Amino acid sequence: MRVGVEVGGTFTDLIQIRNGTISVAKVASTPEAPDRGVLYALDVAGIDLAEIEEFVHGSTVATNAILERKGGKTAALVTKGFRDVFLLQRHDRSSIYKLNYKKPEPIVQRHHVFELDERISPDGNIIKSIDEGVAQSELARFLAQEEFNAVAICLLNSYSNPDHERFFERLITEIAPGLSVTCSVDVAPEFREYERASTTALAAYVQPAIRGYLNRLEHSLTAKGFDGRFSMMQSNGGRLPASAMGRNAISALYSGPAAGVIGATAIAVSRGIPDIITLDMGGTSTDVSLVVAGNPDLTPQTKISGLPVRTPVIDIETVGSGGGSIVWVDNGGLMRVGPSSAGADPGPACYGRGGTLATVTDAHLVRGTLRKDMFRAGALELNAQAAYDSFKTIAERLNTTVREAADHAIRLAESSIVRAIERVSTQRGRDPRNFTLVPFGGAGALHAARVAEELGITKIFVPMNSGVLSAVGLLVADYVHFCAKSERIVLIEQALPKIIATLDELREAARDYLVSQGVQGTPVFRGTLDMRYVGQAFEVPVVLDEDDADLDSALIARKFAEAHQKIFEFSKPPDEPIEIVTFRMGARIMSSVDLLDMLQPTATGASATRTCATIFESGRSLECTFLKGRRLDPDLHAGPIVISDETSTIFVPEGWSTRSDEHGNVLLHFIAGEGK
Repeated sequence: MRVGVEVGGTFTDLIQIRNGTISVAKVASTPEAPDRGVLYALDVAGIDLAEIEEFVHGSTVATNAILERKGGKTAALVTKGFRDVFLLQRHDRSSIYKLNYKKPEPIVQRHHVFELDERISPDGNIIKSIDEGVAQSELARFLAQEEFNAVAICLLNSYSNPDHERFFERLITEIAPGLSVTCSVDVAPEFREYERASTTALAAYVQPAIRGYLNRLEHSLTAKGFDGRFSMMQSNGGRLPASAMGRNAISALYSGPAAGVIGATAIAVSRGIPDIITLDMGGTSTDVSLVVAGNPDLTPQTKISGLPVRTPVIDIETVGSGGGSIVWVDNGGLMRVGPSSAGADPGPACYGRGGTLATVTDAHLVRGTLRKDMFRAGALELNAQAAYDSFKTIAERLNTTVREAADHAIRLAESSIVRAIERVSTQRGRDPRNFTLVPFGGAGALHAARVAEELGITKIFVPMNSGVLSAVGLLVADYVHFCAKSERIVLIEQALPKIIATLDELREAARDYLVSQGVQGTPVFRGTLDMRYVGQAFEVPVVLDEDDADLDSALIARKFAEAHQKIFEFSKPPDEPIEIVTFRMGARIMSSVDLLDMLQPTATGASATRTCATIFESGRSLECTFLKGRRLDPDLHAGPIVISDETSTIFVPEGWSTRSDEHGNVLLHFIAGEGK
């Protein structure tokens, strides 16, 4: 038996695979204690924990600790003269027209930053040695001033020589045994001081929270008889044993969204659809990502709460338009959707748990694309009157009807999703019309068709169990670890031995790390070079394919020119000097889960039950067919149709047709423009 549990902001999803049989569960999340939500999902699914061979988990604990500022009290050790690195940040503005703009609030307070009298040059030579006696007495005095939960060590140029960071790590262990210590050389061994310092501080800040959470969860699972393998999802789309995540929690920052992309990719590729755009719409937000030839795009850096995190993550764009996103009217009289969410408690007004604010879910119930007895196939009956009442004030302010206000809210949410997809496609040189849209999450398929129309996409693939697809992604995810090393090397033929040696060094380090964590199997490697023209300020990632065994400088230069052209729409003459600034290597050991287990025919039994009702969509009243269950006959069905199962709802609008395959996947095809 293998079980995956993914904790989201509104719902906790579970999927169980046992001898080719799949069962799923979806319960409300418990944000105040996420581990209780995990145990509740296991109880609802009726799982005997003693029978679980493998348990894979994705959680928002690290994310919430940062967003809510509930991490541990963190001290930071920096090189003398760099105390204000967290305050100075970068001289850019995320909102250039905001008159009262303030930089993001640092995670470490200024009086918690301690300067160390040491210095290392960019090439790794020691400029200022450590006076060990003075360092020990001063550091002991600093740490005694307050009760810290964690320490972040980020010394100037330590990526080129880790000796000083390792010395202070050992010193802190002697002074304050048990204090959590995070070194920059372990989480972000790359150049750019602010980004490295921010990443290290964030990693240290969430370490106590994630370690405590994992310890509590593992203890609770063990008490109930669990004795199998326990692993955690990472933001890069791979997983690692939970013991490893307890030491580098920052890599799990966006584990839930990453798991969804991996699950969608695996299922789509198995059906012969390698180029997809994923649309994950849950209760709190919507995440979109682009996948080419079955490989999700990776980016070396992301942000959270405005602070940079230098760690490999799947390239995901997030907007605050989820099923629970609150609909409101601003001071200028314009309707807005999100980013605030009703969350799991109290949830949308229609949940009947005390919520009164209008949400996107309430909007669907008002306009008829959700029915009170068909939400999650009737697992939760909705309160239609509460949903209607939540939109009354909004409709009055906008001088429109309640149904029209609800319809406008949905179209507004969809427009923000369209813009997010454009950021990962057209703005990066990819035409979305060449991709298939793959929606998932509880609400993704409700909006997919209209989003696709705006982008010119004509095909939509809704996987079976789409409402819990992030949990599916947990089980099919491979074990993955990335290593990086910053070193400037001008690309000339004479430098090739050094380039190859550095890649081999990282390949060995990534392999050894997986072995040290008890992960068995033969790894597959994928290297990336961060490159730029000499004199440029920022670099372009250049992926080295597995079949690039015979590397030469001309091949690397050609790949760089192609990558530069794709992003900036120009490349310089071949004789223009190029340099490598950072080497990256990913090691991947394939998952033991057979995807065929997840593709067993599940749409069995009676055909979908059918009813009809009137909906209000895009400003018009239409007769709509409602189907409970995904087992459709082989013929095409023309919209408008609403299909509901126990984890999600699919809306097939007018101008689209739909059918299901033998595995319960639903395919939508745009027919309105055919023959024109």
